[in-house]
Amino acid sequence: MSQFSSSEVETSKDVSLNDVIKPYLQRWLWFAISLLLFILLAFFYIKKTTAVYNTKSTILIKDAKKSGGEFAVLSDLSGLNSMGTNSIENEVEVLKSKKMMREVVTKLGLQTSLSAKDGLKQKELYKETAPLLIQLVNEKNFDDPVVPVEVEINDDKIKLTSANLTSPITTTFNKTINLPFANIIIQKNPKYIPAKKGRLEDLTFGYSSTEATVSSFQKMTNIKLVNKDATVIELSMNYPNRVKAKDVINKLVQVYNADAINDKNSESMKTKNFIDDRISIIANELGEVEGQKERFKVANKITDLAAEASISLNNSAGARAQLLEIETQLQLSNDLASYLSKQGTNQTLPSNIGLSNQTAGSNIITYNQLVLERNRLLENATSQNPIVEDLTKQINILRRSISDGLVKSRDALLLTRNQIQDQQNVVNSKITKIPTQEKLFRSIERQQQIKESLYLLLLQKREETAIALAVTAPKAKIVDYAFSSDSAVSPKKLMTLLVAIFFGLAFPFAYIYIKELLNNRIRSKKDIEKLSHISIMGELPKIGRGEAELVGKNDISSMSEAFRILITNMNYMLPKKDTSKVIFVTSTIKGEGKTFTSVNLALTLANASRKVIVIGSDIRNPQLQRYDPSKKRSIGLSEYLYDESMQLEDIIHLSFFNDHCDVIYSGSIPPNPTDLLSNGRYEKLIEQLKLEYDYIILDTAPLMLVTDTFLISQMADATLYVVRSEFTEKTLIDFANKQVDAKKINNVGFVLNDVSKNNFGYGNKYGYGYAAEEKSFFQKLKERF
Repeated sequence: MSQFSSSEVETSKDVSLNDVIKPYLQRWLWFAISLLLFILLAFFYIKKTTAVYNTKSTILIKDAKKSGGEFAVLSDLSGLNSMGTNSIENEVEVLKSKKMMREVVTKLGLQTSLSAKDGLKQKELYKETAPLLIQLVNEKNFDDPVVPVEVEINDDKIKLTSANLTSPITTTFNKTINLPFANIIIQKNPKYIPAKKGRLEDLTFGYSSTEATVSSFQKMTNIKLVNKDATVIELSMNYPNRVKAKDVINKLVQVYNADAINDKNSESMKTKNFIDDRISIIANELGEVEGQKERFKVANKITDLAAEASISLNNSAGARAQLLEIETQLQLSNDLASYLSKQGTNQTLPSNIGLSNQTAGSNIITYNQLVLERNRLLENATSQNPIVEDLTKQINILRRSISDGLVKSRDALLLTRNQIQDQQNVVNSKITKIPTQEKLFRSIERQQQIKESLYLLLLQKREETAIALAVTAPKAKIVDYAFSSDSAVSPKKLMTLLVAIFFGLAFPFAYIYIKELLNNRIRSKKDIEKLSHISIMGELPKIGRGEAELVGKNDISSMSEAFRILITNMNYMLPKKDTSKVIFVTSTIKGEGKTFTSVNLALTLANASRKVIVIGSDIRNPQLQRYDPSKKRSIGLSEYLYDESMQLEDIIHLSFFNDHCDVIYSGSIPPNPTDLLSNGRYEKLIEQLKLEYDYIILDTAPLMLVTDTFLISQMADATLYVVRSEFTEKTLIDFANKQVDAKKINNVGFVLNDVSKNNFGYGNKYGYGYAAEEKSFFQKLKERF
């Protein structure tokens, strides 16, 4: 037998694919049952769960253009821009608000709901499908959970039953009902259309406070932008009753539009009132400016300042020209008068010198003619000539007349000059005042123009506001009215079945995987082969229900076949000698089945040609007596080892299972087992038994727990090391390896006990021989359970 460490054995073994999938294939029935259970659970869930449909609507938020132009800062006063939105996200949040949903809940009366039993599930009744209308009168403070109220209708009598009620309430239609949580009125629904399937059963109605209902529908309603570059909003809701969901979404849009219109009208009305107030104020101010302008004109005696200034300037220029002309005439008159006073009567006066006095001018001409005529006469006559005297007289009269005329003309010119100078002074005074008057007048006119412009603008805005008040276009344009999906969004039958199939397969897979991952126990011979270099002598099958624990005579069961295989393999391990063979049966710890192996090995070996004895060598924890309770208090090995006078025949008992098999029981439990096993009596006992028996089977104590077996281990021709499937931990195999490597036990071979059919290596897994019987599927299924 090759000697190498268990770690070398372990690393030398490759894990095959068959080893990986074998645990799952062996438990195929788990997968089938789990899959069936999950599919049944899925069908029950589908039948029990109320179908939920997706209802949605899309709306377009309209944006109004902002007006510009003069006084654009006042453009918002008109209210025309109140339909606009600065951010579409703001409108989404408005639609999501509790205020909007509270309006919907209140107007539709969603605090109460009526339902009836529909197979395994409850179906909500709404509008035409509801035989009753439940009107909420008012709510009450109620802290306990509200349990649905059962409704029974008998003619016009209504009976209400609920856990919230101390006793049932009997009432009639159209009557206020006082419930602990609210006051309601139940009415018959005139629009009710009875279902074709038959009458409704188990009518119940539920109640939820307004705030709770608002929160519930808020969570159910999904509001989002269809596209980030557009102002289209999608409103959707997953709800069982499609008609009710449509009403909620459509009503939400209506409430949103009504709220927007109210906001717009409120703003426009406030704007109009403000504009009216401002118009009144501006009108008063404009009247004051007009009065100030009028008083200014009256005070300054002007109608048009520019025209008055032009006239004054023209008058001033004319007056200066007149003064110049008068001064000229006055100078001519003075010069002519002076000249006239210096000249004699025989000299003529200058004429056509520009004198404006025509009388004086004509007189001068006449005077000159008379002088010339007298001078001509004097050439031929004397001054005493009557004609000359007459002419001289005329000349003197005319000379005095011209002189008087020039004096009068000079006086008149002086008077006129003074008047013109006075007028010139007045005009100059007016011209001097014109800049100051113009400055004051322009200031008044500027105030008037500002007031007039503002007054006209406010009048225009008042008209725009009136138009805005008259326009009631909704802010949200409905692109698609609420519509529901044809198929339910939940439960999705195909998806539910797929999930059920997945979990039906995943649960047993996960359980097996985790169990295999955490498994630290020996199950099959392959586990031992991976951990140890020690040979495996045989595999003992698990005892099924109703099967005998001991091998009987002429037994052809799988158990007896397993022990025959064990004996065959053991014989190859035993030394070739004709003398009796001593076989130790041991294990690492208690409970691995060494006593079971010892007894059945002895019973299988014993026959007419082979005499066998089995010794209960575990004197600390005797187990052989359990197969024959009547021998429980029989003397045995302990007494023999302790009392030297005890004879061999005193402790040997015949097994009633097999005539060719004898038994030495453990006897009483001694206080000093180690001393008894090492006093030499045990070796003497074996030597005596070798003379009478072909096989001596020793059921020894577990090696890890006590040292008893090591004290006598050198007497063994072969040691059968029992390992129990699904009981012995893998780490204990290393203990066995160390004991073999240390040569503390001789000629060791493993026996794998209590192996299930799934863990069998070869042979007995399939059955062979006369006793092998082909079992039906149901028989195999029954065995598995």
